[in-house]
Amino acid sequence: MVENKIDILLKRILNATGISSQAELAKELGINRSGITHARNKNNIPEKWIVKLYRRFKFNPEWIETGVGPVFLNTKPTNDIAYKQIPKVAARLSAGTGSFECGEEITQYLSFQAAWLARKGPAASMVAMEVFGNSMEPVIREGDTVLIDQSQKAIMAGAIYAVGVEDTILVKRLEKHPDKLVLSSDNKDFEPIYLEADMLSKVRILGRVIWSSREYR
Repeated sequence: MVENKIDILLKRILNATGISSQAELAKELGINRSGITHARNKNNIPEKWIVKLYRRFKFNPEWIETGVGPVFLNTKPTNDIAYKQIPKVAARLSAGTGSFECGEEITQYLSFQAAWLARKGPAASMVAMEVFGNSMEPVIREGDTVLIDQSQKAIMAGAIYAVGVEDTILVKRLEKHPDKLVLSSDNKDFEPIYLEADMLSKVRILGRVIWSSREYR
């Protein structure tokens, strides 16, 4: 069966913007759910959508309709890259005590504004991964995607990090004490993890979590 034009468009736009859901995109563009359903039923991209997408994100109208050509149109000469793509790897980070599941295969790319990334850290050091487990709820829920800056390994008390402990990767708030490292959960059903000095050699600070997104199903 041929995929609907609207479904193809929405996937393309979500991937290019880093917006996590159709509902969030519709809100950005002032499009209601019934409008999306109507367009999907007609299997046609409304012209006003093309105009709104251009005005909001500077998307190339030809790319919007066909997926062909440059994604963005520049309104003035510039050598700057408006967006950078960050790889999302086929790995899952445990936010509880789940098993280590990590591979280096890239499943997709998420697009972020280059200027925003520059304020956060070097884009080349960033990677996105999915989280499972509920120990960091309500801030980070199971299935959320987190953006990790692997260049930020120095511990800032209370910040959230991806941490490798033996064969497990955890997402926790960290605090460094003179003789131990404390891994805390936001979910109060989970007790803090205290890693004594003799365990610290087995700990890998993979990077600081600087952003997360949630897809509503």
